[in-house]
Amino acid sequence: MNTRQAPRLLISAAHKSSGKTTVTVGLAAALAARGLAVQPFKKGPDYIDPLWLSAACGRTCRNLDFHTQPPKLIRESFERFSRGADISLIEGNKGLFDGMDLEGSNSSASLAAWLEAPVVLVVDTTGMTRGIAPLLKGYQAFDESIRIAGVILNKVGGPRHEKKLRDVVAHYTGIPVVGAVHRSPEMEIMERHLGLVPANEAAEAAAAIASLQSCVAAQVDLDAIIALAATAPETEVFPSPAAWPVPDLRIGVLKDPAFGFYYPDDFDALKAAGAELVFLNALSDSTLPDDLDGLFIGGGFPETAAERLEANRSFRADLLTKAQAGLPIYAECGGLMYLSRAIVWHGTRREMVGLVPGDAVMHARPQGRGYVRLRETADFPWPRLEQGPAVVPAHEFHHSRIENLEAEARFAYEVVRGAGIGQNRDGLIVRNALATYAHLRSVGASPWGPRFAAFCRSLRKV
Repeated sequence: MNTRQAPRLLISAAHKSSGKTTVTVGLAAALAARGLAVQPFKKGPDYIDPLWLSAACGRTCRNLDFHTQPPKLIRESFERFSRGADISLIEGNKGLFDGMDLEGSNSSASLAAWLEAPVVLVVDTTGMTRGIAPLLKGYQAFDESIRIAGVILNKVGGPRHEKKLRDVVAHYTGIPVVGAVHRSPEMEIMERHLGLVPANEAAEAAAAIASLQSCVAAQVDLDAIIALAATAPETEVFPSPAAWPVPDLRIGVLKDPAFGFYYPDDFDALKAAGAELVFLNALSDSTLPDDLDGLFIGGGFPETAAERLEANRSFRADLLTKAQAGLPIYAECGGLMYLSRAIVWHGTRREMVGLVPGDAVMHARPQGRGYVRLRETADFPWPRLEQGPAVVPAHEFHHSRIENLEAEARFAYEVVRGAGIGQNRDGLIVRNALATYAHLRSVGASPWGPRFAAFCRSLRKV
């Protein structure tokens, strides 16, 4: 078995909202500013954090998720995408030991164990001094197979607070304190109803990242971080994937401030299936290209750009005309909302494409959130290329609900777990369009990319 050195750290926290993402973004940017090639990874299903991490260090962030990937594929993905990097940073989700089941089998701790990655714990120290000791000692003792290699004190109140914390940690735990980040507006990123504002939307993203970089570089021992990452054992080398074929399909992708939630794995899968990706802007392009074989509309925040989407009437009209003429379309969440008749938010109605016979109505509370499992119905339109799973893993997170839906609608999925569009159904089928609240990921048990490409190819030959 071939192996190689792969310096890596998993950055986690004691609980959600500890400031872990802002610290990790600042850390990635600070290490990259030193001239290091930094490869970011994000545990779990997430689009927003990876956008910030990618922007921070100039390498595309990759997701590692037990729900959509078997453990061996997680390890293979990590090894493959960390090649050529000087250091890999894996941002966990939630708290270190939080997971879906009693054993924490899909927790950040489990990911750290599977990847043999040392852990740096980011601790929100607000209102805490001596109490940090039992917290850290509990984390040390809870699972001794997890190596908590360092701690970053976050949201520190000032120099006196920092000294007390450092003394307590040194006296009771022996865990190295590798940083103390003081509470500051410069360590904050704008938030909205679904979490952080995506980096592809934030006009100030570069300035925000520069601010985080400056704060972290001044308050975190980067040499200690690099040294801790270098203590990770060697990792197995997996074969490189085959080269992408010469494309024989053109698939459009709406990629702009309204639609930015895409997994790099999905783009890779489409390219591997023979697709050339044509990136389009629903806010500024006047029409779709006439030679597209298919269209992919990912998630995002179309509600925040609804006025501009409505104003681009020529693009909406052209999309509707081509969809009604049979253009294959796959739309997820925000894409579903855009294809609906209208988006209704805060009492304001904005007209959308009108292909989906219903209205996307925003609500204050989430209408669907978390992991989902879907079973394909007899109406599912794409060809099955191989024997796949009976139930497809996916995820959803939406504050909108499709309302006033026409009764004769057809659906591609029965929802085994999750909310979907409603009544245990998801995946509206209109002509050759499939529009769903579920986010798929073309890895492991859900190879949707090649199936959609095959669907586009079969219709082009008709």
